[in-house]
Amino acid sequence: MTYVAKHDPSKCHRCEACMELVACPGADEMVCIGCGACVITCPHQAIELITSKREKEILIYVNEKKFKVPELISVKEALVELGYQIKDHSDESGLFAPCQIGGCYSCVMMIDGKIKPICIARVREGMKINTTLPREYIPLRIVTNFTGHPTGGVGTPWELKTGQNIIEVGCFAAGCNFRCPTCQNWRVTYLGREEPKTPPEAAKILSEIREDYGVDRMFISGGECTLNKPWLVQFIRELKKLNPDPAARFHVDTNGSLLDFAYLDELMEAGMTDIGIDLKALQTETFMRITGLEEKIKAEIFKETAWKAVNYLVNTCEGKVFVGVGIPYNKELITLEEIAMMGRQILKISPFLQVNVLNYRGEFRRNMAIPTTKEMKEVFQVLKDTGLKNVTVQTKNGIIGP
Repeated sequence: MTYVAKHDPSKCHRCEACMELVACPGADEMVCIGCGACVITCPHQAIELITSKREKEILIYVNEKKFKVPELISVKEALVELGYQIKDHSDESGLFAPCQIGGCYSCVMMIDGKIKPICIARVREGMKINTTLPREYIPLRIVTNFTGHPTGGVGTPWELKTGQNIIEVGCFAAGCNFRCPTCQNWRVTYLGREEPKTPPEAAKILSEIREDYGVDRMFISGGECTLNKPWLVQFIRELKKLNPDPAARFHVDTNGSLLDFAYLDELMEAGMTDIGIDLKALQTETFMRITGLEEKIKAEIFKETAWKAVNYLVNTCEGKVFVGVGIPYNKELITLEEIAMMGRQILKISPFLQVNVLNYRGEFRRNMAIPTTKEMKEVFQVLKDTGLKNVTVQTKNGIIGP
């Protein structure tokens, strides 16, 4: 099935996200290949994919073998046409293209002698595609917003969060495997129009900013920073190499959906000292509502992977890394009853685990009021009543707890 994007002017707010963020592969020639990057990115859902038959086929080479595929489609879709399978985890066999906007560079292949993400690369007559990357390839990824931060993230110990001074420096990785309608950082999540960086390049920038601010903590968030595993592991290694002093802390904030035990072990071996994992929900239906995922089985796997990762880090890797967990709260997304259920489940892992409740505001595709301070105090009490000892909640007036 082939597609094109259709724009609905009646829904368009002229926000220009499709122009500023999307690396449209057909923009220069005013054609659409139906990759869907603009559809995913549009905050007002003014663009949709509709079926559109391609009348012409073109010849391409995949690993030196000839194939005919429809014109005006992405390399990813061409490979799917040829029988390649899409996968949800980088360690499975098949095509791993989680972000779909050309931000994470997980799906890169050698195309006509250049490294390109196949999710937004357009097939052309005579194109030569090699599905195996050269041995000397250094991972790439779009990473942006290198800056100081006064509150850090989910994996930042609460006692450091005074809100008065810069306590960490960090950066944000583009691309995500979730489609949260309330994405709190969507202009980074869906950023495809920027040059990617290698791990050494990104680590050098962040290390220099650390020196400028005179802090010890460095973090990476997103988007979802764990999508491109080779990139992230090397990035942490490079940070540790550039910051060998014992005071340096290397902090990863993540949705946890891809963090199997082997991946966690690699990150800790590379030098990760702190991690924050957003657990989102306990019930699969709530998880799907918050993350925007439509496939129940996939949502269940991602949800369980995050919960298992927290348990593994706390009870198997005790003392190796500081762990914090995040819970999003807005009454339109999750009930207080489920918050209590999550609290009781976290209590089984450890009563002393740091729990950060985030007051989700209306953002991206969902318009909703930010929770009041009174509501967040209720959430705080619900979690404290479960027996948890280390709960903080984010409010419009600052942090409450523990």
